[in-house]
Amino acid sequence: MGDWSFLGRLLENAQEHSTVIGKVWLTVLFIFRILVLGAAAEDVWGDEQSDFTCNTQQPGCENVCYDRAFPISHIRFWALQIIFVSTPTLIYLGHVLHIVRMEEKKKEREEEEQLKRESPSPKEPPQDNPSSRDDRGRVRMAGALL
Repeated sequence: MGDWSFLGRLLENAQEHSTVIGKVWLTVLFIFRILVLGAAAEDVWGDEQSDFTCNTQQPGCENVCYDRAFPISHIRFWALQIIFVSTPTLIYLGHVLHIVRMEEKKKEREEEEQLKRESPSPKEPPQDNPSSRDDRGRVRMAGALL
């Protein structure tokens, strides 16, 4: 069907980069949103067209009147609400994915630098390139800002 290891790694890293309160908040809020949406779905998306009455007997008028009264279909409205409910969680997971990729690239660069230091090439002198980030991953500001 599919490889779920990517999703598993993403969720593990999301847990790693979250505080305890953030973990609980993200989980409870997402589940609460989906439950409210599911509970309201039965009442909101019932079959209203069968109960809809038109004030004329012209054939096809009932469909036209219903479309005029409710311009967006219920299925599209449902999909739109699912998107709005899950967007904050997806944005956070996207941020975590970005942070994880940045850490992986940093580790790769550090490994390459360590290999270069261990076996320097006779043609190239070793370069001293200080990192612009501190040990916590924050960017260090150097020099005049203005």
